[in-house]
Amino acid sequence: MTTTTLTRTPALRTRLSTLAAGLALAFAAPAFAADQPGKGVAVQPLKSSIAEETFQTLLVMKGLEQLGYDVKAIKEVEYPTAHIAIANGDATFLADHWNPLHADYYKNAGGEAKLYRKGVFSGNAAQGYLIDKKTADQYKITNIEQLKQPEIAKLFDTNGDGKADLTGCNPGWGCEGVIEHQLDAYGLRGTVTHNQGSYSALIADTITRFREGKPVLYYTWTPYWVSNELKPGKDVVWLEVPFSSLPGEQKGLDTKLPNGKNYGFVVNNQQILANKAWAEANPAAAKLFEVMQLPVADINAQNHMMSQGQNKPADIERHVNGWIKAHQQTFDGWLAQARSAAK
Repeated sequence: MTTTTLTRTPALRTRLSTLAAGLALAFAAPAFAADQPGKGVAVQPLKSSIAEETFQTLLVMKGLEQLGYDVKAIKEVEYPTAHIAIANGDATFLADHWNPLHADYYKNAGGEAKLYRKGVFSGNAAQGYLIDKKTADQYKITNIEQLKQPEIAKLFDTNGDGKADLTGCNPGWGCEGVIEHQLDAYGLRGTVTHNQGSYSALIADTITRFREGKPVLYYTWTPYWVSNELKPGKDVVWLEVPFSSLPGEQKGLDTKLPNGKNYGFVVNNQQILANKAWAEANPAAAKLFEVMQLPVADINAQNHMMSQGQNKPADIERHVNGWIKAHQQTFDGWLAQARSAAK
């Protein structure tokens, strides 16, 4: 029996290597495409001037990057502009659309014809008015309507004009419209001043006043770090309102809670808002936006770390990476659902 030996010439070896590489690519390409459905697609995230929203926004960005999307740096604009920019296709998503607080912004930008919002990113977001517990107990103040009384309002006067000074809400956030509406609805215009400007500076001054033992009156929301500093029920108390009264698209909504308390604001859901046409063209991203969920307590905890000085970009990046590592199975589950939606 004669055995024929095949000699692998350099040319043959090259052809075999090329064939093997081609086969590898042929089998790998579908798997890679399925793993990276957003490959080559640009994403422009937006957020408001609230620095603490970076945490939520960056978490969404990390998910999109894992899906292959080309995620750009965050652009900062206020909510009304963000809604219009996303509706017009000038940006891709906003991680902090408050529903129903931003109902007017949503409608004015084109509503469901132009915008995509599905699922709840973070639920049970509360808002309202609070005062220090010491003053509340001493003067038996439970309802904001009591500030119509000049002697009660004067307790919260910080500049000597005899009117209560309310640490309020920045223009463009949505909450400022509710506060302005309620000052009229509850007859408080003559005894309460709505202080606006930089909320972070105003609330820092409010906390300083509280620590000095002075009465404080302020608006805030959750999730946010303020309620870690001034704890409701211990340091401060929520004020009720005499009746439900909201402006614009929220008109007619009942703000009374299941426990019978009425703090004047509807409990909101934070949703990821995106351009509708883009979401329809990118089912993986749309599904990711729908299924991501972040507990209010986790946002509060991260925001509190920022208030304690861990507020640099590198700090927030570390917080997000830490959250993902601690919730890796959940994060991977979101990505798996997103990839399945792209098939």
